[in-house]
Parts: sequence; structure tokens; C-alpha cells
Amino acid sequence: MVEHESAGKLLSAQEREVFIRISTGEAPHSQRAQALLAIDEGATQAAAGEGAGLTSGQVRYWLAKFRKEGLAMFPEDAIMEPEPTAAGEAPQEKTKKGKKEFSMAKKKKKKKGKENQKKADELTYAGGEHWESLPKIKRKEFDQKLRPLHVELVKLQEWVKASGAKICVLFEGRDTAGKGGIIKRITERVSPRVFRVVALGVPTEREKSQMYFQRYMPHLPAAGEVVLFDRSWYNRAGVERVMGFATEEQVENFLSYAPAVERAIIGSGIILIKYWLEVGMEEQAKRFRERDEDLRKIWKLSPMDLEAQARWYDYSRARDAMFAATDTPESPWYVVPSDDQRRARLNCISHFLSLVPYEEVPREPIEFPKRQKKGDYEEPDYPYHYIPNRY
Repeated sequence: MVEHESAGKLLSAQEREVFIRISTGEAPHSQRAQALLAIDEGATQAAAGEGAGLTSGQVRYWLAKFRKEGLAMFPEDAIMEPEPTAAGEAPQEKTKKGKKEFSMAKKKKKKKGKENQKKADELTYAGGEHWESLPKIKRKEFDQKLRPLHVELVKLQEWVKASGAKICVLFEGRDTAGKGGIIKRITERVSPRVFRVVALGVPTEREKSQMYFQRYMPHLPAAGEVVLFDRSWYNRAGVERVMGFATEEQVENFLSYAPAVERAIIGSGIILIKYWLEVGMEEQAKRFRERDEDLRKIWKLSPMDLEAQARWYDYSRARDAMFAATDTPESPWYVVPSDDQRRARLNCISHFLSLVPYEEVPREPIEFPKRQKKGDYEEPDYPYHYIPNRY
């Protein structure tokens, strides 16, 4: 038996061998689960340094993933055989011990559920570890986590009104990336007179003849406003370029001037934030199919959307050129991996709140007045046109 000093957890030679084979892909998933989950949390760093070929972050990911999928730590039908004993020694009992460990592991799993989720949340969109690799958030958990964010958005709103701040947020990304979904969650508990959504349609002939940025300037925020652009002036770098609605010369001019225009916007006192929502190829195809099959979503599907799927790599090249030209220190692009829509919404709202230096505005205590007396008022005998009570 081998002991990890950092954890005091004994691993059999066979368990260690299976764990080392993980990086080569030779071990089946059931063995991977048993080997990984047998390693206590304090041993992950030590295990990663002993030939497994995994980083401690990847070990934590597998731990969270297998536990999330409900795989037993010590399944009764997969208990490792004990190591050979010396001649004349009685073989070690395994069944009772295995059952006891399995029972203890189940209790420990429940106790450490929150801790495992916290570790999983530490894996960010960096170093090749993507959010979409994490367990998807359930509806109930999503609603619970969204509620405090809505409270903070209301605090931000009150601060914007009191301070006269001006905030402009751009949401860009491929079709079906989830721009509208994030905007909806931001605005559903705040005032539409403070949070305005701008989603411009096809430009008119007059607008086509204007300076390109002119169409968007009237929609920038005044004091006490937050403007959310569901697509913005970056249409020129994306859809207009890919679909041939703008010439290459027009696109290049836009990319060269956009940073200067954004510096002027920021110089006027506007807090400018830019988000790019990144959806995967398979997930985009899935969402397009949902739009075709769900009668509530058919309005979202257009011939332009079908072209967007067909021209995936044209959009990739357009995105890369846009980032290269406009991802500046004063106005960076923040990328939101959005295959997991709920996680993307929560992380994006949380990040947005972190970028604005808002403070909670003190509220005066409210004392509700007493309702006036009826006096001589009488309800009229009027034939009101009531709606049908169908539900």
C-alpha cells in the first residue's frame, strides 16, 4: 500500500496504476471514477506530480464531474481486489469493509457537495478549460443564484439615477449565442425607463447614406441611463462583412476608426462594456433546430440564420479580425462561453456588476398613509365588459 503524506489516504497499487493510466485513456470510465474519487482532496496535488499527467485543476474537475453524474465513490461491484498477502497470512476481508466505505462515502458526498461545486466554479475560460465542460446548472439552482444578482442590479439602477452615471453595454456574438437571453435576465427586474434595450432593424436608405456610426449615436445613454445594445455598430465587422452587405474597404475603415470612436465615447463619461458570446458549432446547430420545431421560437429563425450556420468559418475569420483591431486596453472584449446558457447568464451579469463602481443608495424609511374613508361613495351598477375566466 502507498500513502499520500498530504492526505493520509491509502491507495492500493492497483488503484494507483489505474489512476496513472487515466492520462493515456486506457482505463474505462468506471475505473477512472473509482481511482479519482478514491483520492482525497488534499492528495490531488501530490497525485498530479506522480506520473498521472494531470494538473491538480483537471483532477478537481474529474472529481466534481463524476460526483455530479452520481457515480459511486466505491461501487460494490467494482471494489479492487486486495493486494496479495504473505504466505500463511489470512486474506483481508473486502466485502464488509467495502460496504462500510461506500456508506461513508455517500454521506461525505452530500456534505461536500457545495465544496465540489465551488471547486468546479474555479475552472474558468482559460488554459483550455471551458465553462461548457462543467456540470450544467439546474433551473432551481439558477433561480436561486439569479435572485441576489437581480437585487444588485436594482442597487446599480438606483445608483445610476442618483449619480447621473451613463452606461453602455454591447452584446455581440453568433446567431443563437444567447444575447437576448442575457439581456432579458438583466432587465426583467429593473425599470425600462433606466435600462433601455436597443435592437435596431435593417437600416433605411437614408441611414445607409449617413456616416456609419451616425445611426447609433442617438441611442447612447444620457445621464441616469443604462443602454443595452442587442447587436451594435459591430454589425459591420460581422454580419455585413460575411453576407456581403459592406465592401472590404468599408469594413477596414470601420475597424480602423472604431477604437477612436470608442475612446471618444468613453471620454464623454460613458462606461462602455463589450461582450462577445461564444457558442459552439454543435450547440448552435441544436438551437437552430429548436427554433424550427418550437412554435414559440420560429420568429427567431430567418434565411439569414441558415446562412450563418453554413458560413461558420467566415464568421470565425470576421470575429478574429474584429478582435485584433478593436480589443483595446481602454475598451476590451469580454468573452462569454455560452453553451451552458444559465451559467453564461449568471457569470455575465456578475461580471457586469463587477465593472461598475456602484454603491448602495440609502433609502428613507417609508410610512404608508392610511386609506381615506368611504364617505358617500357607492359602487355603480355598471355593465363592465369582463374578460372570460378561462384559466
